[in-house]
Amino acid sequence: MSSAQNFGKSRFPRSSFQSVLLPLLDIFALGTWGVLMLRYWLRGQLSLLIHPNYFWLVIVTGFALLILAGLRVLQLFTQMRQQAAGKPVTMPLAQHLSLFPPGWSSALLIATAIAGLLITPKVFTSQTALQRGVAESSILTRSQPQAFRSASNPQDRSIIEWVRTLNVYPEPDAYTGQAVKVQGFVVHPPDLPSQYLLISRFVITCCAADAYPVGLPVKLKEDSKAYRADTWLEIEGRMITETFKGKRQLTIEASSLKKIPEPANPYFY
Repeated sequence: MSSAQNFGKSRFPRSSFQSVLLPLLDIFALGTWGVLMLRYWLRGQLSLLIHPNYFWLVIVTGFALLILAGLRVLQLFTQMRQQAAGKPVTMPLAQHLSLFPPGWSSALLIATAIAGLLITPKVFTSQTALQRGVAESSILTRSQPQAFRSASNPQDRSIIEWVRTLNVYPEPDAYTGQAVKVQGFVVHPPDLPSQYLLISRFVITCCAADAYPVGLPVKLKEDSKAYRADTWLEIEGRMITETFKGKRQLTIEASSLKKIPEPANPYFY
């Protein structure tokens, strides 16, 4: 027998190599996504990505993916032992349908999960608020993800409660003189006069992809440039009615502005 024939018999068959590599990619994809979901949960980062109503679904899915990855490892190990012993494979690894060549879909899933592990979720900024239209959201929200229960004491209302109250009864003069105390981050819309800024928060109805900003104009005693965009403030004052571009709008006349740390959970739901 020639050396070429001996080499052909001794080397690892291409089909056997693929039968191990492709399942390993699937296992790694399942494992990395399971780890990613549970990591978000353990680090308290799920609130930056999805509504709390869906936390349990992410946690259960994370554990389920890790269990599936473990079962696939056992299945692959059993198959390799059977092949090494020259026995017929009793538990063949099923192939899933894919539009991509073999292994590509798993590789893409792995790359996406690794990117998620390396990139820390960030809170949306004032630039995102402007891009998504915080100025247009000052009066009307796009949906009401929770039942509306406005605080009986106006000073206890949050920004989202003020906006939802306006949805129910949008006449700004009805709230003139009411005390207000809200927290949010600073937004500087280019069309507001220099004595005004927007105090804003993001609302999540399902996930960060559909988060939208709501806010209220704030009238200052000084130039708004004294407060940098994205600075978190606690604002106290009273409600007044101001006119912007010919449109009457409920506005906070600030008597006190205090810088505060960014909240652990900066979103409304």
